[in-house]
Amino acid sequence: MSASTSAGPRTIAVNRRARHEFTIEETIDAGLVLTGTEIKSIRAGKVSLAEAFGTVRRGEVWLEGMTIAQYESGGYVNHEPRRSRKLLLQAREIRRLIGSVEQKGLTLIPLDVHLARGRAKVTLALARGKKEHDKREDLKRRIADR
Repeated sequence: MSASTSAGPRTIAVNRRARHEFTIEETIDAGLVLTGTEIKSIRAGKVSLAEAFGTVRRGEVWLEGMTIAQYESGGYVNHEPRRSRKLLLQAREIRRLIGSVEQKGLTLIPLDVHLARGRAKVTLALARGKKEHDKREDLKRRIADR
């Protein structure tokens, strides 16, 4: 093990609005299917999760709206910044997510992108949207706790 290798996952980008806008029911880690220039941009920290969300299509889970900036030295092989990216999950996890999204009315929201053992991962949350009064209650509770 070299000195530059860290023991735990390294967080690259965080979706700060997710915990404010949604009530998190449960979280799950998923791998990302990426091209070569995308992983280089992620390692450089050029990722935005501001408008990202997960969808289920044909029995697969996809991440929409995540922006990965083009790699500066990519040349003609560079990637499209806002393309749909497939998420890697086990079949039983996908079935459970499909059931939760369709029956319970939950949404898939990415919380963060991190590197674990050199692989890009995204932490997905099954979340329910908060109403305006819920957001106010959370703000009041945080102020009182302070």
